[in-house]
Amino acid sequence: MVAIPMQPSPSRERGRPREFDTGLALDNAMTVFREKGFHAASVSDLSRAMNLTAGSIYKAFTDKRTLFLNVFERYTSLRNAQLRQQIESVTTGRERIAQVLRFYLKSSHEIEGRRGCLVVAGTVELLTFDDEVAGLVRQAITRNKAFLISLIELGQRDGSVSTAIDAQAASTLMLYIVLGMRVAGKVENNPDADSTLELALKILD
Repeated sequence: MVAIPMQPSPSRERGRPREFDTGLALDNAMTVFREKGFHAASVSDLSRAMNLTAGSIYKAFTDKRTLFLNVFERYTSLRNAQLRQQIESVTTGRERIAQVLRFYLKSSHEIEGRRGCLVVAGTVELLTFDDEVAGLVRQAITRNKAFLISLIELGQRDGSVSTAIDAQAASTLMLYIVLGMRVAGKVENNPDADSTLELALKILD
């Protein structure tokens, strides 16, 4: 836990500032940004979710944009760790790609799907007028594509993925499928997740 001192209230003992769990505060803010987007998320929304006063939020994070950048960094870090953990149980490139697709299918379902993806939200909402956010979004997408390429190439080496396919082109199509899952998950559940997975994996044949 990283402790950030907050503005003491008159009723608190002088010299003993209140502390809060930064990770928990960012996770709570993350839920608001995922559900509402950057622009629609008000400081009041964030204050309620984070259980902090607006003044404490500004003191700790300067402004809403800086808070969003901190949340975005935490979101991508946590998601990458979860995804890598997801694929550790299998070995072939094809099996690992299947696990990646399962991870995103699950992330696009029910409440998790309704909350949406910050990378997708950043692409749609902020990419055109915030250069720093645009750079972070591009980095995240580039990392995701490189990761898919590495899994496809692993599959081609171990024989689970056809060597006739172009790894770059296949990874691009896989990436589009994954991003599309997250967009669709905002509005509906996929009733045919198994069929979707089976069809997506045919790209590797």
